[in-house]
Amino acid sequence: MLERYEVEAFLTLAEELHFGRTAERLHVSTARVSQTIAKLERRIGVPLFHRTSRRVELAPVGRQLYEEVRPAWDRIADAFGRAVDAGRGLTGLLRVAFNGPAAGQLLVGAAQAFRTRHPDCDVQIREARLPEVLPWLRSGEVDIALTCHPMREQGIVMGPVLVREARMLAVPTGHPFARRAAVSMEDLARVTVLQIPETLPDSLRDDRAPRRTPAGLPIELGPSASTFTEMLTLVGAGEGVAVVGAHARRYFARPDVAYVPFEDAPAVQWGLVWLAEGATARVRAFSEASLDLVRA
Repeated sequence: MLERYEVEAFLTLAEELHFGRTAERLHVSTARVSQTIAKLERRIGVPLFHRTSRRVELAPVGRQLYEEVRPAWDRIADAFGRAVDAGRGLTGLLRVAFNGPAAGQLLVGAAQAFRTRHPDCDVQIREARLPEVLPWLRSGEVDIALTCHPMREQGIVMGPVLVREARMLAVPTGHPFARRAAVSMEDLARVTVLQIPETLPDSLRDDRAPRRTPAGLPIELGPSASTFTEMLTLVGAGEGVAVVGAHARRYFARPDVAYVPFEDAPAVQWGLVWLAEGATARVRAFSEASLDLVRA
C-alpha cells in the first residue's frame, strides 16, 4: 500500500520533472524526494523516470501510472475536502490573483458575490503579471487566478470561460495597418509578431503568436515581452505587432499604438485557473459565484 507522501512525491515530480522544484512544492529536501522515488521504483521493479544530468522525463510505466493515479488522487482529495467543508462550513481565507485591469474589475465583482454567499470566508485579491500566475499557484501563494485562456498544462485546471472579447492587432500608429478598418489573420504573414514569455504554456503562446496563418503561411516571430506595457512599448517603437484583446483599447490607450480589429479571428478568452490538487470547496464555490455573476 502506498503512503500519502509517496503518492504526492511521484505525482509532483511527474508534473514538475525537476527534483528541486518538487522538493520546494512539498517542503522537503531534494534528497527525500529522490529517496522516495527510488523506493517506489524498487517496489514496482522498473524505472518510473529517466534521469540525465540535464533533465528528468517520465518513463512509459511512469506515464501510465500518472495517468491512472492522478484522477483517482484528485477524487480522494475532493471527497475529503467536501467532508471537511461540510463539517466546518466554508470559512478561512481564499487568495485570488488577477492579471490586468479589466480582469481586476471582474474579480472585484466576483469576490463580492462570493462574500455574499459565504460571509465566513474572506477573500484576498492580488495583482499578478502574466508570467507570475502559474508560479504563484504552484507555490501556494494564491489559490485561484483570473487570467487569459488557454492555459493548458499538467496539473492546471481551466475553469469555465467568463469573458470573450474581440481579438485585435496592436500596431504602431504610423503602420499601414493603422489606417484599416480591420485586418485578417492572413495579414500576420506580412508583419513581425511579438511573443509572450517562454515560461508560459505553449497553448497560450501559440494563441497569441501563431507560427502560421490559417492558410499555412509562415509568420515571423519577434522578441518576447515580459509585461503588457513592455509589449506595447515595443509595438510603439516599431519592433513588431501584438495580438491583444479589445479591452486594451480602453485600458491601454497610447499615442504611439493603434488597435485594429480582426475580421476573421476567434475571440480572446478569459477565465479562472487553479491547481488540480488545490480544488478545494472554496475554489469551487468561487468559480461558481464568478460564473453566475457573468451569466446574470
